[in-house]
Amino acid sequence: MANDSDMTAKDYYFDSYAHFGIHEEMLKDEVRTMSYRDSMYKNKHLFEGKVVLDVGCGTGILSMFAAKSGAKHVYGIDMSNIIVQAKQIVRDNGLEDKVTLIQGKMEEVQLPVDKVDIIISEWMGYFLLYESMLDTVLVARDKYLKEGGMIFPDKATMYIAGIEDAEYKDEKINYWDNVYGFDYSSIKQIAIKEPLVDTVNGDTVITDACAFKDIDILTVKKEDLTFTAPFKVTAGRNDYVHAFLCWFDIAFTHCHTPVTFSTGPHARYTHWKQTVFYTPSTLMVKAGDTMEGTIKCAPNQRNPRDLDIEIDFQLHGDQPSGPNHCEYKMS
Repeated sequence: MANDSDMTAKDYYFDSYAHFGIHEEMLKDEVRTMSYRDSMYKNKHLFEGKVVLDVGCGTGILSMFAAKSGAKHVYGIDMSNIIVQAKQIVRDNGLEDKVTLIQGKMEEVQLPVDKVDIIISEWMGYFLLYESMLDTVLVARDKYLKEGGMIFPDKATMYIAGIEDAEYKDEKINYWDNVYGFDYSSIKQIAIKEPLVDTVNGDTVITDACAFKDIDILTVKKEDLTFTAPFKVTAGRNDYVHAFLCWFDIAFTHCHTPVTFSTGPHARYTHWKQTVFYTPSTLMVKAGDTMEGTIKCAPNQRNPRDLDIEIDFQLHGDQPSGPNHCEYKMS
């Protein structure tokens, strides 16, 4: 174990996954965990006799689902020390002959097999891509997935919409205008650049949703995850827009009956919640008004696990506004 002073941000990231709290939160997220289970248990014909790779296996739950679905053998890889506990869990469940867990970086590990039939991974982060393991899944895919092999899940779609959020914006952003009689507004400029990950009431969404990024995990390249995508949303009622809201949907399309789940505000709770991007100004919109622009996403140059996000947009309607340029950093 490195001294604290020697630990890099990446070390802290992997070390954080050794703590049980984060695994408890993920396991108790029934939308997440049961979607993965259904994709395997209800499609045992896809797993029967297959060699499976679980990228970022954590406590081993997905590896054990795959083993119970008839996989010939499952290899689980994880950097974190949680794998010590995972090995015990696999033994306790009598699956050590079917599941082999290996601690190490996917980029450096050498599997005992040349190719695998199926890759499973729960790689998604907040805003889908923040601190996600998708890069690692792509490394595993390019190195180990046989031609014609499958990835579970294999599709992701990112969405954006406009929301009314006056009360929370006052609490999180406008609070800094007057702090016990003092002007703290310099912090406001920093606070507004930090996207908020929270559960948003579906009633606050006042526009339709626009899918701005589709990701096919079988074919996507690392450079495709740096992108600028257009969007256009239309107001469904007269109201104010205080922020943009983003979420993602996930699909397992190889299944006999496709398994999908959403992390959106109208869907059942997941630990990913939604991501709120507050706009510097409040916009008044009428039903039928449109907000049109682009959303740009790129890994931060200094720390690739952080995300730099820019939203450029214009309001078209009775009271047009723009162009508006908003910069954010997820860190």
